[in-house]
Amino acid sequence: MIEDYRLDPNLAKIRIVLIETSHPGNIGAIARAMKNMGLSQLVLVNPKEFPSSVASARASSACDILDSAKVVNSIDEAIVGAKLVVGASARLRKVSWPQLDVRETAQLALQTVEDGEVALLFGREDSGLSNAEMDKCHYLAHIPSNPTYSSLNISQAVQVFAYECLMATQIETVHSKGYKHKLASADQLEGFYDHLYQALQDIEFLDPSKNARFMRRMRRLFNRTQLDVKEIDILRGILTAAQRKASGEKSE
Repeated sequence: MIEDYRLDPNLAKIRIVLIETSHPGNIGAIARAMKNMGLSQLVLVNPKEFPSSVASARASSACDILDSAKVVNSIDEAIVGAKLVVGASARLRKVSWPQLDVRETAQLALQTVEDGEVALLFGREDSGLSNAEMDKCHYLAHIPSNPTYSSLNISQAVQVFAYECLMATQIETVHSKGYKHKLASADQLEGFYDHLYQALQDIEFLDPSKNARFMRRMRRLFNRTQLDVKEIDILRGILTAAQRKASGEKSE
């Protein structure tokens, strides 16, 4: 449930900048997308219609994002103070700007917010960013998509960027609240792997002369699961019980 999550406060340093948005419904949908993913800074450059009841209706419970939105007259005002400016572009340009995909953009943004704010620019619904506006950007960013139909609604595009920014935060920060058990440490994992190796021999499942490839596979399997401390205890308890059972059968 969403109330169980704790968001990284650095997300508040990422501002979404919308340039000359023509449909107020898109502004409202973007506010909702931002709040879903923990972003809060919305800057509007010369919106066609704002404030708007249509925007408020589309924002649903994210009207606080609209209420705090900053309306400015130029892109220079919108990006003032930003350490990193990235422009969203649906297509490659004849003039070569440094390019990132959306996931790379999110990772760079989360690295940059340690030093200052980040501005993600989104252009007009019908024509995107102008060349002059792209000149203000350090990078252009794109969302990989179907090459035969790559056009996204602007609110969809913001949703994807906002989601990737959320996922670029530390997973422990996003998911740890209410979670009782910490992830197992490297030492705890090694202890489990040693125990597993010995137990599999004790129950005569593993031939020690053929262990290398098998144990490597076991490591890959359990490393993917990100075992927590309690799970390690459970697994080692199972191994101990299996060893005890095997030992009793051998002594009979």
